[in-house]
Amino acid sequence: MLASYLRKIIPERFRPIGYLTHLTQKRSFNSVMNGPFAGMRYARKSQGSAYIPKLLGIYERELVSCIESLIANSPSMVVDVGAAEGYYAVGMARRLPNAKVVAFEMELSAHDTLREMSESNGVAERVSIRGKCETSDLFKLLQDEDSVAVICDVEGYEKQLLDPSVVPQLIHSTILVELHDFLVPDITQTLIDRFNTTHKISHIWQEPRSTEDFPWRTMATSLLPQSYLDWAVSEWRPVKMSWLWMEPKKL
Repeated sequence: MLASYLRKIIPERFRPIGYLTHLTQKRSFNSVMNGPFAGMRYARKSQGSAYIPKLLGIYERELVSCIESLIANSPSMVVDVGAAEGYYAVGMARRLPNAKVVAFEMELSAHDTLREMSESNGVAERVSIRGKCETSDLFKLLQDEDSVAVICDVEGYEKQLLDPSVVPQLIHSTILVELHDFLVPDITQTLIDRFNTTHKISHIWQEPRSTEDFPWRTMATSLLPQSYLDWAVSEWRPVKMSWLWMEPKKL
């Protein structure tokens, strides 16, 4: 009851989490500081995922080499399924100025933020925002493209979506997919079995984070319990997560 009362009378920016968020926004000038998308102007909030790590440029840093390899391949189209507010969709559009980006996000509440991100980074004309992605959508998108990269984070729906027997063009696509075996058992092995003959597959595991990843120390941060700095660099994963990085054996 006391905590609820204090939340009502204390402005958000003066609460521990609000303070760390505001500090990061101010020191980063609300742009991504490091990583493959350094310099990307960012929204004031995220959609269903960690916010501070994105501004710091440490979000999903296990995937940096994959993202750089994907960019080096210069795909003509990037399909981001589960785009949220646009970290990957807008980031890839900035790094690949000649590519089209299709951003699927079923949560319509994220579309305005995704659109705002696209506009503030000057890529709105090349980022197409759509709702839920079905296999029929992938089939239509991929059939006329020779070089496509698919980035996928769909909370277990990857089992239905990434099926080359339904979307044959996937065998020619570079695919980066977050895995959700804790929601759909054996999904990792299912995808490996589907793509093992056509793709070179790497299984990448989440790495631990450190409070050293949070670069600023102030009088206020020195007074905060360690748990708040742990929170600031955390990605709030329900379990230890992993990804499959799948590159066609013949590009």
